[in-house]
Amino acid sequence: MKTICFANHKGGVGKTTSTLSVGQVLASRGLRILLIDSDSQTNLSMSFDRQGSRHLGELLESDGKVSITELIEPVGEGLHLVAASPRLQMVEKLMAGSSGLEFILREALETVEEQFDYCLIDTPPSLGGITYSGLIAADAVFVPMQPEYFGYNGLTSLLQACVRVRKHYNPRLKVGGIFFTKYSPSYRSSMHHQYVNLINEDEQLGPLVMDVSIRQNNKLGEAQAMHETILAYAPDSNGALDYISLTDELLTRL
Repeated sequence: MKTICFANHKGGVGKTTSTLSVGQVLASRGLRILLIDSDSQTNLSMSFDRQGSRHLGELLESDGKVSITELIEPVGEGLHLVAASPRLQMVEKLMAGSSGLEFILREALETVEEQFDYCLIDTPPSLGGITYSGLIAADAVFVPMQPEYFGYNGLTSLLQACVRVRKHYNPRLKVGGIFFTKYSPSYRSSMHHQYVNLINEDEQLGPLVMDVSIRQNNKLGEAQAMHETILAYAPDSNGALDYISLTDELLTRL
């Protein structure tokens, strides 16, 4: 099983939509996908109408008494989910004061690695213990971002966190790539293009920028609200086409 973490400590950049859509594309190809919602806002869980069910916090709080297999539920053809809960906010605070809790998710996923082909982790918009837990468990992290000032400045902190995790906790972690969301080179916003150029010209960031960008597309949000896959809801939409292409590029970067 390959574990992929979608992370960016700025909210609203498309982490949940990317986790969901890439998972749906992979599942449509006959692969077994486990989705982990580790964000207390529970947006990924809401996409399946599973908020309020058993949740990831039970695993992180249980000190080994709860198995991850108890929390996994089927949510579609080839798709399984470990849901989130608002209680994860309290778990985040608990993790800040306790050492070792960041390793629980990795150890739990090792027990089910034969059951799935890919695990995709949706992280909260912060660099707290739960995001570190995802990075420690992951083979690769992919960073969705919108090309704007705050998104650009936040990248450095995230990449530094990845360096720390790789050095001290998870030597196999790689930064798989950065991809732009709600963006296209054909859009007329010169400010967005300036930040894209700035990142591409950066010695550290430039090589990480992926070829595929995700264009603005209302069908993505509509599909989530209807609890349908974007591939079924609007198969010819920009959203579906872009995430198919992103998934292909993502796989080549693993």
